[in-house]
Amino acid sequence: MSDSVTPFLIVGLGNPGDKYLLNRHNVGFFLLDFIKSNFSHLSDYKNEHKSYVCSGKIENQKIILAKPQTFMNLSGQAVQSLLSFYKIPLSQLLVIHDDLDLPFGQLKLQTNRGHGGQNGIRSIHECLGNSNYTRLKFGIGRPPHANWDIADWVLSNWSPEEQKLLNESAKKAESAVLAWLTQGAEKAANLINRSN
Repeated sequence: MSDSVTPFLIVGLGNPGDKYLLNRHNVGFFLLDFIKSNFSHLSDYKNEHKSYVCSGKIENQKIILAKPQTFMNLSGQAVQSLLSFYKIPLSQLLVIHDDLDLPFGQLKLQTNRGHGGQNGIRSIHECLGNSNYTRLKFGIGRPPHANWDIADWVLSNWSPEEQKLLNESAKKAESAVLAWLTQGAEKAANLINRSN
């Protein structure tokens, strides 16, 4: 594979800063760091195009992992900048993010869907003017009490019980990313969504 091959862009959504590190909303950042830790040959993160970015090859595919540093609600600015600079088609974009409507740890791989109220995805849709890319949703569930504000819930930290289960769920998410890279969105979705 030559260096001229267009890379696949895998974006994990979250908010920058230590205070958000263990937030449910930051599961995209967490999963990217988990993947990076298992592929030690990937480059170190560097700051470019409003993101922390690392690159290399996974499954013989040229990839870029990106954590937007714009804060969640402006994620589209970073994604648009990366796509434009590296001339990456939407078919080679995967965005990983939290999802309230899935139980904790459940995964769903989908292409060309609405934002579902997720503000990072809303921003990406608006900046790209297009939703025809693939997303890996990671379930965080809804608040256990009806009076718990949604914004407070997504910005709250994982419970101790959830933290114990995070690595096992992260392994499944990594498998989903590898399936998307090697088999394409449709086959990967059939595989991942059926196994939940």
